Amino acid sequence: MYKRKRRIGSVKEELLQKAREAMLTSVQVFNNPNIVFKSESFIVLAIISWTYLLHAYFRKEKIDYRYFQPINGRKKYDKTKHGGYKYWELERCLNEHRSPIDKITSWNLRFLIGLRHEIEHQMTTKIDDLLSARFQACCLNFNMYLKKLFGDKFGIEKYLSFSLQFSSLDEKQVSQLRDYADLPKNISAYIGYFDENLPEKEFNDSKFSYRVLFVPKTVNRKGQADRVIEFVDPKSPMTQGLSKVYWATKDREKPKHLPSKIVREMQELGYKNFKQYQHTKLWQKVNGKNPAKGYGVQIEKTWYWYDSWFEYVKNHCEKNKTKYI
Repeated sequence: MYKRKRRIGSVKEELLQKAREAMLTSVQVFNNPNIVFKSESFIVLAIISWTYLLHAYFRKEKIDYRYFQPINGRKKYDKTKHGGYKYWELERCLNEHRSPIDKITSWNLRFLIGLRHEIEHQMTTKIDDLLSARFQACCLNFNMYLKKLFGDKFGIEKYLSFSLQFSSLDEKQVSQLRDYADLPKNISAYIGYFDENLPEKEFNDSKFSYRVLFVPKTVNRKGQADRVIEFVDPKSPMTQGLSKVYWATKDREKPKHLPSKIVREMQELGYKNFKQYQHTKLWQKVNGKNPAKGYGVQIEKTWYWYDSWFEYVKNHCEKNKTKYI
């Protein structure tokens, strides 16, 4: 019995060590200016690190995380071609009802898992900046659960530092970060579909996508501006007047809506006679799918509408209440 307990403990600690090493390596790769395959490498290593973390947790809780088939009341374990056990992958770990991971963190990981499936056989470009907020959330979530499940001594924040940049971020650059046009169509479609089906509250949660406001700081005396990043209480007088800058530079993709969602929400507002046919006739009448109008975007073979079109349709229905109510 003593040997058995000792072996369980040693394997758990080994899994934890591997989990920490994988996450630290993923961050080092992403922050290395000499590497161009950043996001792809980060995603693969981050998924490995989370998988090891959950395996360590299941082992601690004595939850069997191996695939098996029940035969005559006994477990027949699934094995690889060369005889190794088949352990749960990350998605199966998240689906386990005894998983300790909260819903928002789980959504962040499910997004990365789906993105990995899309990039496995497809070269990608320009996703480093587009998705960095979600990668940051993944790192912070990992460190939080590492300490929550196994103790503060396992935290890895002491090994990390903020990356230094060679340029500032202006509004033109930020606009480019919101544009998925240069991504492979399958990846653009995947991101659009995932975001469309994620509730707004969960989309804006920092556990799903971690966004930080950076503002150049001037000071009255030496020693006040030694840190690149400073965290300020939103209610502080220092934040007054920053809202316009914040909304101009917020690292967030434009919300996208399918036509069915536009129609459904109009009907929920009371415009019962505004249906798919009326919606189609409206956008055709005003040439709504003309890219120059900025009402939406086509990803793969699907057209998505932006909030600006949603507001246009809402105003149209309000002006024609008697027709649609």
